[in-house]
Amino acid sequence: MKTYRGACHCGAVGYEYRTALATAAWPVRACQCTFCVKHGAMYTSDPVGSVRFAGDDPSRLVRYRFGQHTADFVFCGRCGSYLGAMTEEDGKRLAVLNLRAMEPMPADLPAPQPMSYDGESKTDRNSRRSARWTPVEN
Repeated sequence: MKTYRGACHCGAVGYEYRTALATAAWPVRACQCTFCVKHGAMYTSDPVGSVRFAGDDPSRLVRYRFGQHTADFVFCGRCGSYLGAMTEEDGKRLAVLNLRAMEPMPADLPAPQPMSYDGESKTDRNSRRSARWTPVEN
């Protein structure tokens, strides 16, 4: 496993992402919903990896829910940087990470694949996330 780090603009919050996948093999997705498009988000996750949200001031981690209210979108409360999203499924916390927060962003990432989840039921959405998203450590 290799560790990659991401952080908000001001450094108050961030994440540590652990994966055994080579960066060139990461699944890179670009959701086409208005929220993700407005933030220019690019996502990755590894269901056999792990992520831990941390930083200089973890109290600055702010959550926002919209749409079907099935995930918390995670921001820095000081600078507003968007780090990714978290959900809980079957008692497990899972996350998808916004690669725009990764420092440095790996140079050999695949091109983001445009994704649309319109019309997806809550059950289908939760099943997809359970299968694809990264487990969150404390």
